[in-house]
Amino acid sequence: MEKRITKTYDNGEITVVWQPHKCIHSAICFRGLPSVFNPQKRPWVDMDGADTETIARQVDRCPSGALSYRMDNGQTTEGAINEQKSEMPSTTVVEVKPNGPLLLYGDITVRDASGNEEKKSRTTAFCRCGQSLSKPYCDGSHSRTGFIG
Repeated sequence: MEKRITKTYDNGEITVVWQPHKCIHSAICFRGLPSVFNPQKRPWVDMDGADTETIARQVDRCPSGALSYRMDNGQTTEGAINEQKSEMPSTTVVEVKPNGPLLLYGDITVRDASGNEEKKSRTTAFCRCGQSLSKPYCDGSHSRTGFIG
């Protein structure tokens, strides 16, 4: 079983939580806010690179849930999502990422073969390459294996 690492980055107002085992390498974080998220630097998250609100908005765009946050006032990513639900479409949207996962936007329930259910909201990334170690979810294995599809 792989070791599940969690790292945190704080600026005194917001703490960004990174769970690399969930990352699907969509690059949305560093393409959207390279002043904060830069995989070429160590540490790769610079909490001084933008204001708290900008960081929170960018973290909310993470399709895998590898990035989340909590505010010093106790609000978490889930709290922010609930406030934004009125802005979310009422239907579930499916997007096929070239050479990557299947992204589902919206509220869904995932039921496994044993009937266990897990509620997901916002964005859920499903494996298309067949190599993920966390099926049915994407773990970024498509990048490592060179999946084309």
